[in-house]
This record gives sequence, C-alpha cells and structure tokens, in this order.
Amino acid sequence: MKKAVETTTCYRPTGPEELRLLAELNWKRWPPRLPEQPIFYPVTNQRYAEEIAEKWNVPASGCGFVTTFEVEKLYMDRFEVQKVGGLHHTEWWVPAEELESFNDHIVGDIRVIASFGDVDDSLRVG
Repeated sequence: MKKAVETTTCYRPTGPEELRLLAELNWKRWPPRLPEQPIFYPVTNQRYAEEIAEKWNVPASGCGFVTTFEVEKLYMDRFEVQKVGGLHHTEWWVPAEELESFNDHIVGDIRVIASFGDVDDSLRVG
C-alpha cells in the first residue's frame, strides 16, 4: 500500500495567456518563465491570490484567475515564506531555473478556483 505524500497547498493568480499555457500542459505543470521573470511566485493563501488576480491581472489583461495546487511538503519546505506587504501578503520565491524541479513535485492537477473580469468563453474552466 502506497503511503500518501504530505503536501502544501499553493495558490497562484494568473492571466489568460498563462492559463492557456496551463491547459496546453494538461493542468500538470507551470510553463517556463520568460527571460524578464527570474522568479516564480506561488502565494500561500487564496485571499492574496484573489487580490492580485483582481487588482493586477484584470487591468493588465481584462481578466484574472486564481489557481490552486498541491506540492510535496518536503520539497516546498526548502523555500522560505516571504512577507511582501500586509499580514496575508505571503509567497514563496522559486528561482526560474528551479521551476522544472518544482513542477516535478506538483501532486495532482492545477485547478482554477476563481475568476475575475471579462472572461472569454474559451477560457472558462469547469
């Protein structure tokens, strides 16, 4: 009998382009970072992810999404939680060169749990 892996729940606000790439990757992996994006920022709570999706992604792209996913806890423990504002503004900083390894430690699917703004029908999930 296989022992269940202990996981850490992560959230990530995303715009429509990254969401399309997630779909192309079958909701299993995050796409590679662009050269001007040296860090991948999953956040620790849904509230903060929703704030970013609504306040940053909607103005920039017309819509924003909140995703959630599980990562093996032993792997996530290597990344220190960073406080970047208010009490709930907490995130992990994953260097872009470690994203492939990070993806290898995702357990299950990446799921969309909220959307904001004018969501095109082609982006609707679930």
